[in-house]
Order: sequence, then structure tokens, then C-alpha cells
Amino acid sequence: MLGISGKSTNEEKIVTVLDIGSSKICCMVVALAPWAGRPQAIGDPVPARLLGVAHQRSKGIKAGVVTDLSEAEEAIRASVSRAERMAGLTADKVIVSVSCGRLQSANFTAKAKVGSGTVTNLDVERVLAAGRRFAESDSRRLLQMNGLGYRLDDIGGIRNPRGMNGARLSIDLHAVTADEAPLRNLARLIDRCHLSVGGLVASPYASGLAVINEEEARLGVACIDLGGGTTTLSVFTEGHFVYTDAVALGGSHISFDIARALSTPLYEAERIKTLYGTLVGASSDVHEMFSYPVIGQDEVGLHQSSRARLREIMLPRVEETLGLVRDRLDASGFAAFAGQRVVLTGGASQLTGFGEFAAQFFGKAVRVGRPAGFGGATDSVTGPAFATTIGLLHALIAPGAGVTSGQRPNGAMTRSGYLGRVGQWFRESFWEDEQQAASGA
Repeated sequence: MLGISGKSTNEEKIVTVLDIGSSKICCMVVALAPWAGRPQAIGDPVPARLLGVAHQRSKGIKAGVVTDLSEAEEAIRASVSRAERMAGLTADKVIVSVSCGRLQSANFTAKAKVGSGTVTNLDVERVLAAGRRFAESDSRRLLQMNGLGYRLDDIGGIRNPRGMNGARLSIDLHAVTADEAPLRNLARLIDRCHLSVGGLVASPYASGLAVINEEEARLGVACIDLGGGTTTLSVFTEGHFVYTDAVALGGSHISFDIARALSTPLYEAERIKTLYGTLVGASSDVHEMFSYPVIGQDEVGLHQSSRARLREIMLPRVEETLGLVRDRLDASGFAAFAGQRVVLTGGASQLTGFGEFAAQFFGKAVRVGRPAGFGGATDSVTGPAFATTIGLLHALIAPGAGVTSGQRPNGAMTRSGYLGRVGQWFRESFWEDEQQAASGA
């Protein structure tokens, strides 16, 4: 079973998701409705009830990479145990977000001959296996792979080729890969917490699913998730996830710049950024002052600065971060597919004026997206900072998500479970046609 061992009914299925970020660790325990596996539009609320949720400051994690196993273990154990107590259940398997390992996108076509002249499930499995082997070349580990469309004898636009006559079957695929070593360390970390990995989901994909809508996904949209230590990018077009990337800059770097410029403690810089930070200037900002302590001095409130000065400190880092994202997108060749719309999410996107500033920077329509609420979830856990966490739930029920699953006892990730096979329980419970859903057909 996926999520919680021994805790399921014919009415609902209970799962646990774990977002391991650079600034916070968040664990959610939810009960998925029995119809959760049926097709639904991107952006629709998750058909679920929140049973337990907990989050706390991250430790031992930098830019999504495990840097201290003991500290990271302590933070995860604390978050999971609090969510367990709230839910009244004990977690076994968790669905985990991944932003480490230098995430890379690859779009390619896999081909295979049709043995009998009529396409069977075996033919489909062979062409998908060929795609997986190609994606895992160069010592990269396949994180997820989703189908973009079939072709039979070079005739495109085929949604489900099974039963059709032809000699050669092709499928256009999008794969997300990562370096293997960071994934092994992530698996080791989960194992030390006496949990097992029920599924891995690329963080940019999860965030995108949580905050964009069906129309944006069809026409083309870029979703930028501004996290604490990492900013991720995902592109959707024609309803498909087609590109992702990440840069190792985020909201914590803005806080560090403030702390360094004002010689104030980092926790104080975070408070200043949240309460007084703005990216859209106003004439009154020069006169709006705030007080703060200086490192090494006991006196509190003797030092002051203005919102205008604070904006001057923050702007260079924001411009650098957005500039890197824009450069990556332009270099990828997918800028045109992203259309004329950008959706911002993540904790740093809540800075006052971020949407307006980004709109001017990109020259596109920009909005700040927040996940849709669902049963029992309050506004405090459905804000932009929780886009990845809630997006993990969306990824579980999205046909063609291509989420990897499984963990060997030694902590190495298995090669089974690709293309939406999140686990035996999930297959039996929700998907009537696993292969069709898995290929995105």
C-alpha cells in the first residue's frame, strides 16, 4: 500500500507526502477520495481530506541536496511525527519531492517494431522500455517520464495505438533525469527515518500541477517556483509537461543579502524581508522606516533603515534569479512553447510587488499562483509556499505523471515503477487502464 500501511478503506485511500525543501520540511497525511484516479482538469482541487499536516524549518539540506544526514533526519522525523499525531496514524511510505541532482529535461522519440502487425500491450511496453534506456544513459537516473503522443508508421495524433495495424510504433517522450548520488543520499535519509519511498516527484512538476489551470497548460505557460534555496522552472504546453530546470538561488539568498547589508542576524533579516520588503517602489518608501538590531550589539531598535533602501538591497538578487531562469528558458528552445504567461509560486513569490515586477521583467502576463484548497485544508497550508507539497498529491492522480517508485533495502532506487506505476495498491485502486494512463494517451 502507498502512504500509510494498513490504513485504508473501500471509501478512501490514505497517503503521506513529504516535501523536503531548503527552507522547510512539510509532511501531509491525506485521505484520497475513491474517485481520485479519474481524469480531472489541471488546476482542479485534489479530491481529498487533510488528516494531518506539519512543517518546520529545514536543517541539513541545501539547494535540495542532503548536506548533513543527522540534522536532516531530525527535521524530517519531527515533521512526520507531528503530522502522524494529528492524523492519528503511523506513516510507512512517503511520496517525496526531488529538486536535487541537477534536474534535466530531455525530449525524444522512442521507436519499436510491431511484431505481429497489430499493436499490443507488449509493443507499447517495449517502446516505453526503449525510451527509459535512452533517458538513463550517461549515468543519469530517470526520475519521471511522460508520454506526449504516439505515432504509428509516422502517422501522428494517435492517443491509444492498441489494436491498430502498423509496422513501427513511436512515442514522443519527455523525461526528467537527475544525478544518481544525490538520489541515493535522499533514499538513505528516508530510510534512516524508518520510512520507505513510495514515489519520487520532480518538484517543478509538482508545483506546476498545483497552481496552473487547464487553459494555461493548453495554451502554454511557464511556472516559476521561488523556494528558499532553489528556484525551479516548469513549462506546460498542449496540456503536457515538456520542460524543467532549476537554479540554486532562492528567497534565502535575498535574506542573506539583507543580513549582510544591514549587519543584522539572519533571522532578523528574514523578518525584515517579510514585513517590509517590496519590489515596487513608492515615493513614501523613503520615509517609511523600520528598526533592527545589529550583530554584536545588545541595544535593540537603535538602528534604522527605510523600505526604499531595503528594496535597493533586494532588487539585484531578484533580477539575478529571474535573469538566470529566463536565460535557461531561452537556451532550452522552449520559450516559445511557454506562451505569454508566467505563474509565480513558492514562498518568495509572496514578497509585495513580486508579480508586478516579474511582469515588467519578462514582458508577459504574470500572476502569483496558490494551490486550490481541499477538504480540511486551511489557508495557512494552501498558500504559495505549499505549492510543491500539494502538487505531490496532484502528481499521484495525474494520468501520465510518470512518477518513479520503489526502494531497495539498501537504499538504491529501483528501476521498476516508471510511467505512473506508483505501486500495486495504487494500480489496483484507481487506474482501470494503467498503460493508457501511464503513457499519457
